[in-house]
Amino acid sequence: MLPSLRNAGGWSPLSLVIGSLCIKHPNLFGKSEKLDVLWDKGLCDSNILVTYRKPRPEWLSQHAFIIQHSISPEIGIHGIPVENLSRSAGGGVNLSRLSAGVDLSEPASSNWSSKTSIKFEHVRPVNDDGRSISRDLHGFPVTCSMVVLKQESRFAKATDRSFTRFSVQIEQGIPILSKWLIFNRFKFAASRGIRLGPVFFLTREELDSAKVLNWNLTGGSIVGDIAPYQAFSIGGQGSVRGYGDGAVGSGRSCLVANSELTLPLSSMLEGAVFLDCGSDLGSGRHVPGNPSLRHGKPGSGVGMGYGLRLKSHLGHLQVDLAMNSLKQRTVYFGFSNVS
Repeated sequence: MLPSLRNAGGWSPLSLVIGSLCIKHPNLFGKSEKLDVLWDKGLCDSNILVTYRKPRPEWLSQHAFIIQHSISPEIGIHGIPVENLSRSAGGGVNLSRLSAGVDLSEPASSNWSSKTSIKFEHVRPVNDDGRSISRDLHGFPVTCSMVVLKQESRFAKATDRSFTRFSVQIEQGIPILSKWLIFNRFKFAASRGIRLGPVFFLTREELDSAKVLNWNLTGGSIVGDIAPYQAFSIGGQGSVRGYGDGAVGSGRSCLVANSELTLPLSSMLEGAVFLDCGSDLGSGRHVPGNPSLRHGKPGSGVGMGYGLRLKSHLGHLQVDLAMNSLKQRTVYFGFSNVS
């Protein structure tokens, strides 16, 4: 967690350590209070999350008190696109975030669930040597403190034939002090999946290996006072494949669409073809300092490609080969554990 361990003019063995530590206490004060402590460390980032939950009846909202501190490179906005936009290099800005707040999870009803949270967050940018900075490489301010009220609602429904998921988030910055940010941020995500071909009288194994066509649509907008890193970044594995993180654009608004067709190749292996596209809707110039223009981001982009999905009892492996509009190819690897 110490920035000085990352690059303080000398080599440290801790800089090469990658790991995770999780500590759980199921009955902290003898009344089923739960305490979770999670620590993750990568080569360039680290995160500590402390969560305390006090039991309440199931028909009442569940409370969680959360304290979090993290350090990570900010690449989506301040990163510099290279190699025909297929990769984003570091822009010399790393974000140290300290937050504390409360999460209120409402009891799920039917297919809907909702959560409300309020937290204080202070963001302190540091450079690659671990020293505090208040401006990026081009001299634009990047520091802020805020109190954020967030409301999130989710809908999920699945049948043997299809599935539908939808979520919407609304964040409001509350200016308790005059120099704190005041803003309103809206974000939505919608997903739809359909199994192709007849599904009647099929076994569960046959259903799992059927062709599936997936659509995803995400977007959002933010108004008010923002720091540059609060803008929406477009591009990367979870956005428009074939581009580096944030290499398509960064704006106050965004819209990203993904479509993917998976085809069974064996009981454990699937093939996939996909098409992604995204745009900042012309809002990049309204981000403070206009980092999108300064870094030569186009503001919109299209990526396409194919990949493999391997499912096993150890986890799911995903490999994608994507090509962007400049015909630059990028390979993505992903692995997730089976929960």
